[in-house]
Amino acid sequence: MASTPAEELLSDYPVEEGCFDEAFAADGSIRPQARAGLEAVVRAGAEALPANVSRTLRRAGVRFSSVEGDMEFYVDPVPRVITAADWEPVKRGLAQRVRALNAFVADVYGDQRIVAEGVVPPGVLKSADYFEPEMRGLRVPGNVWIGVAGLDLVRDVDGSWLVLEDNVRTPSGFAYLHATRRALLEHIDVPPDATPRPLDGEIDLLADTLRAVAPAAARGRRAPVAAVLTDGEHNSAYWEHAWLSRQLGIPLCEPHELEVRSDGCLWLRPRGLREARRIDVVYRRTNADRVDSDIARLLLPPVRAGKLGLVNQYGTGVADDKLTHAYVEDMIRFYVGEEPVLKSVPTYDLAQPGQLEEALDVFDELVLKPRAGHGGVGVLIAPRSTREEIEATRKAVIADPGAWIAQRMVMLSTHPTVVDGGRLAPRHIDLRPFVFLGEGCNPRVLPGGLTRVARSEGALVVNSSQNGGAKDTWVLP
Repeated sequence: MASTPAEELLSDYPVEEGCFDEAFAADGSIRPQARAGLEAVVRAGAEALPANVSRTLRRAGVRFSSVEGDMEFYVDPVPRVITAADWEPVKRGLAQRVRALNAFVADVYGDQRIVAEGVVPPGVLKSADYFEPEMRGLRVPGNVWIGVAGLDLVRDVDGSWLVLEDNVRTPSGFAYLHATRRALLEHIDVPPDATPRPLDGEIDLLADTLRAVAPAAARGRRAPVAAVLTDGEHNSAYWEHAWLSRQLGIPLCEPHELEVRSDGCLWLRPRGLREARRIDVVYRRTNADRVDSDIARLLLPPVRAGKLGLVNQYGTGVADDKLTHAYVEDMIRFYVGEEPVLKSVPTYDLAQPGQLEEALDVFDELVLKPRAGHGGVGVLIAPRSTREEIEATRKAVIADPGAWIAQRMVMLSTHPTVVDGGRLAPRHIDLRPFVFLGEGCNPRVLPGGLTRVARSEGALVVNSSQNGGAKDTWVLP
């Protein structure tokens, strides 16, 4: 039987030992769900496709920024494909997890039952960088603290899914996955039986979340008025903020355009508006996540007065602290009364002497992360580090164990990625899916998510700031 174009191009594909490849089995055969996407890339021309997709993204104005300035949002054109059977437990696990995380935040700023009953040590809360004691006693509309969550998932060597991190402050990325889908499908033809589930419902999910957090008085008086709050063009995800504003049909504003008037309500000053507009809900996308920021000092009085809803609320960062991650499975059992569908990457609480001792015994096998770090900065992947790097981090951990967490190293799964002008080679990936809480704290999960890919050979850090890119993620019907 004659080989297909994809098989000819990928006949020498080097499946990496010791990790799970999502398009190829260990024997080198193409996984059935991956075939259509691979062949679509081959037909479109793997050599030219990355540049064509990039031009489409630039034409649409898709970008993100860093301290170095505007950066290209790079999309690798080989789609990652997830079967319906594989996605179903992931979807259930994500919904279950975000229900528990939201309940945890409500409890942290309420009675703290989970601490009183000995499930989570009090030090986990007190040492969390984003724990905000001033938020205690606040009752939020619908009890929705985490309106939007973006979790980072990885696949272990056996293909099982694990949660690497929980992001519940101001998670970004779901506008980028929409842009990725549109740009890729402009350049490849997908057979009808391989067409992925659409992403068009994401704006409806977000709109439902905005309605869910609106104060009761606003919902009884008229349709709640919402706005997207941004830092401005210097914010790294400003393109996403502007896109969301357009899609939702609500104003995009900066802090200096807002004011609290004598009625205790938040108002948007008339920039291009005929008159000032009272705002009932703010979709908070600024980097000012602390209650001691100028923006929080503006927003929190009407929040406390029951005249303003926020997505997400201040203080939610206590739930995505790297140490809190070690206790999320216990939270699911405590708040939801179920066994976790998705497991967390095993995480050591190094402030506990027994766990510190255990981690030091296997230090060379672990990944060490500073609790205050982000974007992969300061992370030590011990099995891939020099003896000098390992010993320096060991000393830092021993000197201040509470400033670090340790996790079992997971060899991120790989996926065919275009390199060297058209050749396809394995590169490590993760997945950031998104969960939206609506009325009744009902979680709904966007199909798929943003797959992030490390473009350098062997690299395990997928962040865009460290030569990472994105892939379209197809969940099959």
